[in-house]
Amino acid sequence: MDYPRFRAVAEHGLLVEFAEAISDPAHRAVLRLDRAIAAHPFDGFVEAVPAYVNILVRFDPLLTDHPAVEAALRGMLSDEDAATPEGVLREVLVCYDADLGGDLPEVARLCDMTPEAVIAAHLAGEYRVYLYGFVPGYAYLAGVPEALRLPRKPVARRGVAAGSVIVAGPQCIVTTLIMPTGWWVLGRSPTRILTGDPARPFLFDVGDRVRFRRIARDAFERADG
Repeated sequence: MDYPRFRAVAEHGLLVEFAEAISDPAHRAVLRLDRAIAAHPFDGFVEAVPAYVNILVRFDPLLTDHPAVEAALRGMLSDEDAATPEGVLREVLVCYDADLGGDLPEVARLCDMTPEAVIAAHLAGEYRVYLYGFVPGYAYLAGVPEALRLPRKPVARRGVAAGSVIVAGPQCIVTTLIMPTGWWVLGRSPTRILTGDPARPFLFDVGDRVRFRRIARDAFERADG
């Protein structure tokens, strides 16, 4: 099926799809369109919400309509000179001590690796912020190495600490709240994803690149304090 596809969402939105499965080319297309809209918003534009392979564009139905918005977006997509934004490289600290990364031994067993090999693989991943989820600051990072890609657990664990570095499939998240999760906890980070700055509430922008850096327990406690 040809892409992009345009789907009307109620009377005030248009969903632009670039693929059915997660892929880097599709997400780069999402980022290019997101940046193009930000640089040249059309009349009636309200908000753009980028995701893995699609972007939801909301508009004021009193000022414009679906055909006009689609035409504006197609014009932006036809710009062959538009560059894919690289995003800022963000560093996230992580401590992998056993009591902070409670699932590390089990991940190592399931992946037929040593815990140190799991840590090395996680640190070697090339991560990019693909979208924000249902919790404030809950940035979904793609780029978990193939060797570490496990499905979610069959049963979620309650009370997982904020700052936990969790993985499932190709995705990784640094949690921001105490909450249940069925993802695998590898370690914990003192890096603040919720900044406390109303002008920039989250550390990451969609499209940013992320590098994890291992720290020892004493450095974790100093940073976390």
